[in-house]
Amino acid sequence: MKDSFGLEPLEPSSVLTRREFTLDAALALLAGCVITVSEACGKSSTSPSEVPPTDVTGVISSNHNHSAVITAAQITAAAAFTLNIQGTAAHPHTVALTQSDLTSLKNRQSITRDSSTDQSNTFGLHSHSVTFTPM
Repeated sequence: MKDSFGLEPLEPSSVLTRREFTLDAALALLAGCVITVSEACGKSSTSPSEVPPTDVTGVISSNHNHSAVITAAQITAAAAFTLNIQGTAAHPHTVALTQSDLTSLKNRQSITRDSSTDQSNTFGLHSHSVTFTPM
């Protein structure tokens, strides 16, 4: 039989006592806390932040005052370019670096590239091997 609001009366067994309601509410709150704590202690869903690249100085074979430095900005830009390694030497050399080379450096992997072959009054026609090792 329905009441004046059109609702059926509740059976005595389906009515919660104040104590049962309080217990159920406390358990629901604690269940939420357990989920929060377990997610906080679990694996992180975000990857650790990358260490930004730093300038990398090349080691030049048979060096006679050449200098090779790839800047952090050049590594981050990852655009192929030609590096001038003349330094204070009396003659030039260049090293061609590809996008793949710069990605390797960003991933902390060593690369070795040959320089251009150029003429020097002292050393004649020659080239150098340049190794870049990120730290």
